[in-house]
Amino acid sequence: MGGAARTRAWGLGLAVFSSVCFGASGPFGKALIEAGLSPLQAVWLRITVAALVLVPVAAVLRGRAAVRGLRPHLRALVLYGATGVAGCQAFYFVAASRLPVGVAILLEFSGPVIVLGWLRLVRRAPVHRTAAAGVAIAMAGLALVVQVWTGLSLDPVGLAAGLGAAACQASYFLIVDRLTGQVDPLVITSAGSVVAALALTALAAPWALPWDVLPAQVPVGGHTAPGWTLVAWIGIVSTVLAYLTGVAGLQRLSAQVGGAICYTEAVAAALIAWAALGERLTPVQVAGGVIVLAGAYIAQRAAVARPGPPAGVPPEGAAAPRAKTAALGG
Repeated sequence: MGGAARTRAWGLGLAVFSSVCFGASGPFGKALIEAGLSPLQAVWLRITVAALVLVPVAAVLRGRAAVRGLRPHLRALVLYGATGVAGCQAFYFVAASRLPVGVAILLEFSGPVIVLGWLRLVRRAPVHRTAAAGVAIAMAGLALVVQVWTGLSLDPVGLAAGLGAAACQASYFLIVDRLTGQVDPLVITSAGSVVAALALTALAAPWALPWDVLPAQVPVGGHTAPGWTLVAWIGIVSTVLAYLTGVAGLQRLSAQVGGAICYTEAVAAALIAWAALGERLTPVQVAGGVIVLAGAYIAQRAAVARPGPPAGVPPEGAAAPRAKTAALGG
């Protein structure tokens, strides 16, 4: 396997692993909300735990040199934390509280379509037909997984929140694409989590949080677990690991390909809900999962590298995303 193929294979594996980690947050986050937390409080706890883990790790592993190099990228990092981390998660939880969960997921996962539209219409970048086809196929499969036809009473606020989550998800892919090779991925994820926690503090009102939920036994399916262990799970596994591996995977792929790979999160969420909560998959959902994976694979096969700029044209004048070869932390 050549160097480029190996890089793309690692990118695919990391992106899928990230999606599984993200998908694993559903059952435990839902349990915490049913135990008494508001959706925004659950999101705030999740992101705050992630920040408390990531910042010391980044300080030890990267040191002051990484911080000194952040100044030229502060605006992008703040935007990443406010939209790609805080906005995406908060909007989704609000949407899921006012719409059928399947509809909320489908709205959020229209983010990759926004990515393709942004690249083509705003950046005037060529979008590979294979990547576009993969996204379309994955969305069709996702509609089967979430069984969107089972409930379409679209509350206006929920609809707006779902579309907001999609826009924030698109921002996540585009900003990571922009920062590739310029800011260390661990630093990107650490800074984003800090910005997100601060941005959500006023909305989540942690001073009014029912802290007694944390030591209490919280029902999860047919079992119970201390609330703090569920918070630790969604904060460390479903946020720290998810964002670190997601950024790493995107840096080996591209915004448009990574956007299609992320559809595997819906499949992972369905499988984990089946394993943890006993929620069974219907034959239609299984077929949809296969289609999602097929669409993700097709997009991953897209040629993401582009030829270098013509003589006399500076690299920064190019519009299309770069091919990702950077190593490693939304």
